[in-house]
Amino acid sequence: MTVYLVTAVLLFSFGGFFSARRKAHALRASGPIHSLPQYHGIRVALWCAVPALLILLAWTAFEPRVIELLVRSYLPPEFANLSEAEANLVMMEIRSLAAGTFGISSDQAYVEDAAEVFRSFQKISDYAMTVSVMSFAIVALLWARTGVLRRYRARQSVERSFNVFIFLSSLIAILTTFAIVLSLLFESFKFFELVPLTDFLFGLDWNPQIAIREDQGASSGAFGAIPVFAGTFLIALVAMLVAGPIGLASAIYFAEYAHPQVRNFAKPALELLAGIPTVVYGFFAALTVAPLVRDLGIAIGLEVQARSALAAGVVMGVMIIPFISSLADDVINAVPESLREGSYAMGATQSETIKQVIIPAALPGIVGAFLLAISRAIGETMIVAMAAGLNANLTANPLENVTTVTVQIVVALIGDQEFDDPKTLSAFALGLALFVITLILNVIALTIVKRYREQYE
Repeated sequence: MTVYLVTAVLLFSFGGFFSARRKAHALRASGPIHSLPQYHGIRVALWCAVPALLILLAWTAFEPRVIELLVRSYLPPEFANLSEAEANLVMMEIRSLAAGTFGISSDQAYVEDAAEVFRSFQKISDYAMTVSVMSFAIVALLWARTGVLRRYRARQSVERSFNVFIFLSSLIAILTTFAIVLSLLFESFKFFELVPLTDFLFGLDWNPQIAIREDQGASSGAFGAIPVFAGTFLIALVAMLVAGPIGLASAIYFAEYAHPQVRNFAKPALELLAGIPTVVYGFFAALTVAPLVRDLGIAIGLEVQARSALAAGVVMGVMIIPFISSLADDVINAVPESLREGSYAMGATQSETIKQVIIPAALPGIVGAFLLAISRAIGETMIVAMAAGLNANLTANPLENVTTVTVQIVVALIGDQEFDDPKTLSAFALGLALFVITLILNVIALTIVKRYREQYE
């Protein structure tokens, strides 16, 4: 029903657009008008579509709760004696019966009756929603069309509407960021009420397993985050050692040395690496790279574990090469040609020009590309889980298995979890710590960018 209503409203708005534009063209044919005909058409289309769609959105948001309250009033007195969990199960059963879900039945007679009541209220609500939305769309269209006048400032009206939309979009983005930060802070404070902050920041053991019974082992758990962050930085370091030089070198080659035909073929081919799903990289790392690294290590006398930070870091580095290469290539191409010509006029070779002029001038963008790649490496989960393991191992040896922050967040939130024990809440503490670290990296990068941008602007 909702899809049909949205389609009908959009069709009415398109009709209003063409009708208003045709009327404005007729006015324009007999004399000058303030705004172009398309602005009159856009204004009428917006007045027809936006309020009607907002009503539809509000209706679909509040309808389930209102119908549930009405159905609850029809239920017998024994329903009021049920616990909240039992009442929710009964309502879920009523909704399933009302929807006609196959295989759903009930032994309670009042549940069947309540399902019939639910269906009747649903039909009434659908009918009322259709009438309300379409009536408002038609009335708004006719009213807005009366504003197609010679002196009406339709352009200003349309621009104000789009300004409001842009402002609301920005506000939603800002509020979403604040909501994420506040949710992390709120849940992290609950975690730190159970686990001391010093134990989390400086502890060397990560074992967030909370026992169900007191006589079980590891009943207290261990929440020292240093091994988790050490593994994160170790894998990110390996990845950047792979992706950094290759990505920057390929960007310089594409921008300064490659023939246009080679560039037009090779650059899109390289950027295809960014479109491969991370789970495919994980399979490749676990089934191909990790055994290869282990065999090579054994061949030269090194002890390499089946899952290692080196295997995960190498594959992750291959994955983030396009992030560095593509962005750095665009930044290098954006360097003014006058800088190159001035360098060549002073007698510098092409390699000296790249090293002494182009790279310093493009350094802010290159730093941004590296920062994006580092953020991508720190936030990766599947490759680490499949190729590096789940054990929080405090080591600087890339030949051993380690884990990362994102993997432990996933592990803490897998399955049905209670949000009142340290194991589950540790995911929010890890997320908050990772947020702070990323913020610090951003500040450092912005400082570098600001310093060198002032020098070359």
